[in-house]
Parts: sequence; structure tokens; C-alpha cells
Amino acid sequence: MKTSNYLFLTVAASIVAATSVFAQDAKLPPAADKQGVTYATDIKAIFDVSCVKCHSGPKPKARLSMDTLAGVLKGTKMGPIVKAGDSANSFLVKSIAHVTSDRDEWMPPVPNKAGIKTLTPEEIGLIRAWIDQGAK
Repeated sequence: MKTSNYLFLTVAASIVAATSVFAQDAKLPPAADKQGVTYATDIKAIFDVSCVKCHSGPKPKARLSMDTLAGVLKGTKMGPIVKAGDSANSFLVKSIAHVTSDRDEWMPPVPNKAGIKTLTPEEIGLIRAWIDQGAK
């Protein structure tokens, strides 16, 4: 392959990758402006309504327990779902905002037997603020 063709393909691949990341981030609701967001005062109530039915108890789905801060921060059998200080790259945010390419990762699932509604942009924004502020 000629050097110029290789260079073109490398640049094109970089542009596609950057565009994909930008498009994904563009779909995320912005983080809320609220300061001092904590799991106990702001986030637990959202998780209690939207997550805990499946992600708690002795056998939580994906081994993810969301009824405690420690459980959320521990993550799933596959690893952490929260990157403290970086909500845009936290799997939790991508999952609840339904921006992952795998619909099986969307939470809550659409549709779901429990009738749990998807989180609102405001709820996702508050969760983003919580993560960006250190997930405490």
C-alpha cells in the first residue's frame, strides 16, 4: 500500500472514531448545575424507583447491587460502572441514557416486565452531576 493511501485511511479512521464519540456524547443530557450532589440525598431515590427492583437482594442482576453506594461503586461482575469525575465515560450514564449500541445494555430495559420507565433527562443530568462531583 502506498504511504499516501495508508495516511488517508489512518486519518479517515480517526475522523470516524472522533465523530462517533462526539455523536455519542451529544446524545447525553448535560450534567445538572446542582452542587453538592450525593448518593444519599439525591441519587438513591432515583435508583430506588428505576434500578433497585432488579439490582438488589441476594441475587441482583449482573451481580450489581444499587441499593447502597458501596454496591454502585463496586459495579457489576464485569467491573465498575461509574468513573468518578467522568460521567460521560461512565458505563452507568451510557446505559441509562440508552446510547450504547447494544440494546441489552440499556437500563432499564425497553420494554421491561416491571413497567419501569426510562429515566428522564433531568434524572440523568443529576446522576451525571453526582458522578462528575466524585460519586459520593
